[in-house]
Formats: sequence, C-alpha cells, structure tokens
Amino acid sequence: MNDLSSILAQKGSEVATVKADVSLGVAAAQLTEHRIGALVVVDGSGAVAGILSERDLVHGLAAQGSAMIDQPVASIMTAEVITATRATSVLTALAVMTRKRVRHLPVVEDGALLGIVSIGDLVKHRMERIEAEAEAMRTYIQGG
Repeated sequence: MNDLSSILAQKGSEVATVKADVSLGVAAAQLTEHRIGALVVVDGSGAVAGILSERDLVHGLAAQGSAMIDQPVASIMTAEVITATRATSVLTALAVMTRKRVRHLPVVEDGALLGIVSIGDLVKHRMERIEAEAEAMRTYIQGG
C-alpha cells in the first residue's frame, strides 16, 4: 500500500496530545519528553482543536519573550489544522506538506484522531519503497 494507512500500521497510532488550556511550559516539556516536533491540541471530546509545533513555540518566544511560558497553548497554537485520512496517498501528503509548509499531518476520519505522520515518516516510507523497487529491478535483470 502507498497510503497513510500503511505508515500508521508500521509506526502505530499513538499521538501525543495536549489541551488548549495547558501552559506552554508544560507543552514544551512534553515535546522534549517525547522527542517530537508537534502536539495535537484536542478539546474535551478528543476532537482536533489545533496543533502546537516547535515552530509555533519559536515564533512565540521571539514575539513575546520568556513570559509566554505561562500562557496557554491556545495563545499560539495553529487553530486551522491541515489533516489527512488513512486513504490519503503518501505522494499527496508530501505535496500538501510541501505546499502548506507544515511538517506534521494529523490523520483524522469522522472527527476521530487516528494518528499523525511527519515529513520524516513520509520520506522514510518513500525511500524504503524506492529501495525495494530497485532491488526488484536488479533481481529481474539478473534473471532471478
């Protein structure tokens, strides 16, 4: 398969989330603890309400200084989240991420958060596919 469902099957569906009213200091610690670049912001029902990325934190810090640490995630999160579905092709997801200049795509269907893919996940998947195709071609050429 060459859609996001294959990536989620490999990496799992665990998503680090945060509520909009949590402080940016706590959210930054969560990013560090999980060694990730973004947190999906969810509302009380678990629906996607935004996304908080390292980039959002850097822009907030540049604009507001260290005082921002005590502000809520909602103060700087990106509220208009670009999402995908499990059926979204890897190439489509890569194109969207490149065009929109985002590095993370939450995978959502019927309002439910199913997982998240990063640009790194997509590039890794493409490289594995290309390597497998090259190996298949070498085997074919060698008559095997």
